[in-house]
Amino acid sequence: MTLSESERVQNTGPAGRAPTAGRVSRFLGRHLWLQVVLSLLAASALIMLLFPGRSFASVLVRTAVTSVGAIAVLVVRRRRERRAAGGSADDLVSLDLKLREGEVPEDPQERRAMRDLVAQRLHRTRHRRAALVLLGVLFGGLTVLLALTGNARQSIGFGVLTVVFVGWIAYQGHVQDRRLRSMRAALVDDGPAERAG
Repeated sequence: MTLSESERVQNTGPAGRAPTAGRVSRFLGRHLWLQVVLSLLAASALIMLLFPGRSFASVLVRTAVTSVGAIAVLVVRRRRERRAAGGSADDLVSLDLKLREGEVPEDPQERRAMRDLVAQRLHRTRHRRAALVLLGVLFGGLTVLLALTGNARQSIGFGVLTVVFVGWIAYQGHVQDRRLRSMRAALVDDGPAERAG
């Protein structure tokens, strides 16, 4: 049985996304530890693909150890964002979903929480372009070093990874920055009830 166009539209969530994708996104948003585990597994699998011959367990342990700093930064950032969003992971997931959809909160308390979250994220990404250039230089340097010392397969694989990774980071950063600035502009015009409160 095939769905008609109208049934397909009814069975998708906001912005045409399937309800399952929305549930997965909310679940991952509530459980930071799962995001970390999935990221470590994906990074380990990629390293195994580029540099075969090592055991998966040793690669996973090395990836986890070298990622401790990044994980600590992620945990601290998430704690601050949860505090800005109202204190719970559900509040943060709800605000994050509204931010992605471009939905401006109506409730004064939720508007304040969104304003705090947007201000926090904009402040954190104020050096985004400089960081992106530095990331490109670092990955480019690693690619050149690998080309000089490694085999062709590893060099090409890492070069492709560099272009895809840095390009994806740049694109996502641009999209996120645009969303944050649009939401900040929408929240500037407070309602009379919020100004009175």
